Amino acid sequence: MRWIAGWLWMGWMCSLMGLQAQSATKAELWTDKAAVRSGSRFTAAVRLRMDEGWHIYWRNPGDEVGLKTRIEWTLPPGVRAGEIQWPAPEKTIEKEFETLTYSGTVLLTVPMEVPSDHPAGPLALKAKVKWLECHEECVPGSALVETTIQVGGVDQPSPQAGDIEAALQRVPRPASGLTLKAVWEAAPSDSAAPRGLVVSWKPDREVSAFDVYPFEAAPGAAQVSVKTEMLPAADGWLRLRKRVTPGESGWPAAVVGVLVAKAGGPTAAALEPVEVRIDLGAVAGTPVIAAAASGPGTAPAEPVSLGELLLKLLSAFVGGLILNIMPCVLPVLALKVLGFVQQAKEAPQRVRTLGLVYGAGVLASFLVLAGVALAIQAAGGTASWSTPFQNPVFRVLITALITLVALNLFGVFELTLGGSAMQKASDLSAKEGWSGAFFNGVLAAVLATPCTAPFLASALAFAFLQPPLVIVLFFIAIGAGLALPFVALCWEPAWLRFLPRPGVWMVRFKVAMGFPMLATAMWLFWFTAVRMGEAGSGVLWFGLFLVVLAAAAWVWGEFVQRATRGRGWAMAIAGVLVVAGYFGFLEDRLQWRTPVAKKTKGLDWQPWSPAAVEKARREGHPVLVDFTADSCLNCKWNKATAIEIDATRALVKDLGVRVLEGDFTDGDPAIAEELKRHGRRGVPLVLVYPAETGRPPEVLPVVLTPGIVAEALQRAARR
Repeated sequence: MRWIAGWLWMGWMCSLMGLQAQSATKAELWTDKAAVRSGSRFTAAVRLRMDEGWHIYWRNPGDEVGLKTRIEWTLPPGVRAGEIQWPAPEKTIEKEFETLTYSGTVLLTVPMEVPSDHPAGPLALKAKVKWLECHEECVPGSALVETTIQVGGVDQPSPQAGDIEAALQRVPRPASGLTLKAVWEAAPSDSAAPRGLVVSWKPDREVSAFDVYPFEAAPGAAQVSVKTEMLPAADGWLRLRKRVTPGESGWPAAVVGVLVAKAGGPTAAALEPVEVRIDLGAVAGTPVIAAAASGPGTAPAEPVSLGELLLKLLSAFVGGLILNIMPCVLPVLALKVLGFVQQAKEAPQRVRTLGLVYGAGVLASFLVLAGVALAIQAAGGTASWSTPFQNPVFRVLITALITLVALNLFGVFELTLGGSAMQKASDLSAKEGWSGAFFNGVLAAVLATPCTAPFLASALAFAFLQPPLVIVLFFIAIGAGLALPFVALCWEPAWLRFLPRPGVWMVRFKVAMGFPMLATAMWLFWFTAVRMGEAGSGVLWFGLFLVVLAAAAWVWGEFVQRATRGRGWAMAIAGVLVVAGYFGFLEDRLQWRTPVAKKTKGLDWQPWSPAAVEKARREGHPVLVDFTADSCLNCKWNKATAIEIDATRALVKDLGVRVLEGDFTDGDPAIAEELKRHGRRGVPLVLVYPAETGRPPEVLPVVLTPGIVAEALQRAARR
């Protein structure tokens, strides 16, 4: 945004007269004295008066937006001007940006000093004032202002002295006696990624909220965000989070700015804005400490009772149980059932062992997911349940893997490469059993990540606000719920007698179970390919890559695993097919690492942003926001059965509802924050905003019906 403003600055000189005539801001130069003695001081003030609805910017305009108001003096020899004394600004939301601005009328005061040898007579003061004024659009403005005071033997106040004195009283003074502290949320890294800094204040009066407006950073210095995230209070401490980006000189030693506070009640005495310096020397470079035990992007942990923690862990466990029947995981159940049938003829101890190995695969995968989540948070990101499927490389790899699994079930090739010697058959069988059971557990865990089961959403929302150990416990609880049904059946072999006896039908059953797995591959292909090229080219080229991969698998199975001669040539051909498919289709034809945005049909979906929501509500429209992802079958089910249907479309049209979509397929920090704000750690999330801006949105359930959506829209449309 700053480079846009920079171009605007360049046009000033060539259009100065025209801009000045139309400017929404008027500038004057005042002094608090009409006459001053040699060697004494006085105060000059640039008075800026803005038309209604317009604003200009403070010394720190905001994060990558706005321009600081400037004063360039032209003074007689020996006369010295000090720094601008800035009144406290007001925070303004401009689209998705938080800025620090002035509106109405503001006086920027500057101390002046007259040299002791200055001769008596008139003293001319001139200044060029530059600003950026914004309403619905932003226009650069400037003015040449001047005034004259007399230098003589006496001091004489000016007619504006009272106004200037009042303006000086509004300049924040350095604070004393405030109980402030700050802690970093993560240790510094070698990258330039921002870190969270939690600032805590224990006020001595009734205060409901506070903020710290940081002063502008020098070129190359660390940047402290204007944007603030309020955190829950704890033990009388009010808390907020700032994001700090390192500069060329590294991390800052202190945060300097203005502290503003909001009174806690109608009778509470408001605290005037004060200038504060928060020393970070004692904590800069330190890792997470107790006062901010969670990683960046999540609220610090609040103390919870053991009962509440156990209840949330139980919710996570139940959510893991339900994942077994979610659409994401159902195809793997086919492999599990086949495993039951194959194990029915084996010794009970072996059946139990394989069940435990499957459970170990599930738990190991969930521990890896927990580690990934903690690493993302430590690096300054926001972890979510479906994080793996937000990575386009992962989506391509898992699609290829599931395709190969389906081909294996169809008998095109075998997953293991063993010798044919009869004396090694039992050893190979044992090896295949362990690896197969573990692999099934890993696969079930991986395929579970796009889904958010009932009970799981609230549990995860709670978990990601807790310390790392608690997050790990939650992932273990979810994994235990997912693994329990299979492990329980394996542990009680008597239950397996209800399964059919082994026979030829098992071969046919194995082939039949390849079709659900192929359906999973098609689902993965569907939401992966459309984002890999313009005009549907991703569907063609990624599809051809999978065809070539399948051909390589067929060559391997037919001429390497089942043939007795020519295996070397067959291996070479299979390898050439894989390499040619990879470089010829993935690398040459596709944007598979940088997916493009998809186009939607049906309702007139527009991209979600906080600004889009506010704009629609200001125009008097209710708003439906659907946070979704192509990898989320729950989201697709909700849209197909409750949102993108004729009845809902008609209601949206009749009520004038604006529909916005937040696409979380590739991950989006803004969407992750919005999900967290509404108690979710993954999609789906559907919000319905009333047209009245003062009313909060309604959070719809995870599983929707047409009636739920219709009733929510009708409630939102009521005045």
